[in-house]
Amino acid sequence: MLTISTAAPGQIHIIREIAHATWPATFGHILTAEQIAYMLNMMYSEAALLDQVKNKGHVFLLAQADGVFGGYASYELNYQGKPVSKLHKIYVLPQMQGKNVGRALLDEVAAIARNAGMKYLSLNVNRQNNAVGFYERYGFVKAGEEDIDIGNGYFMNDAVMQMTL
Repeated sequence: MLTISTAAPGQIHIIREIAHATWPATFGHILTAEQIAYMLNMMYSEAALLDQVKNKGHVFLLAQADGVFGGYASYELNYQGKPVSKLHKIYVLPQMQGKNVGRALLDEVAAIARNAGMKYLSLNVNRQNNAVGFYERYGFVKAGEEDIDIGNGYFMNDAVMQMTL
């Protein structure tokens, strides 16, 4: 059985554990180990996650299948003051992929956004990430590209994708 719930502040460690377990598998063929470590520290330290929730309007969802937390997503409503929901993060443990955990998280974010009156669901994804195909099958279309300087000489080379709700 798969359940999705809003993450409580005391569950930030679960998000961190999933991130550290998924990122090497997701990005190991795209990014250097040094860049992965840098980005995990930058985006997934306890302080960074608490800042995202408390100050930046991010909401984290946790997916639990058969008693195991297997994935998470984070989103923001009214992104940049527009009727857009931004999917900031979505990751599923490698051993849980193919079990509809990612689809369930995406369905939940889309439903929340739709119910809040958002017109679009938007996301950024590394242009070389296999997840691009997952998003396209879900109904997202490529709306552009961004190369985002994240410091330390690293860039996020992203496709910007959007879906009408």
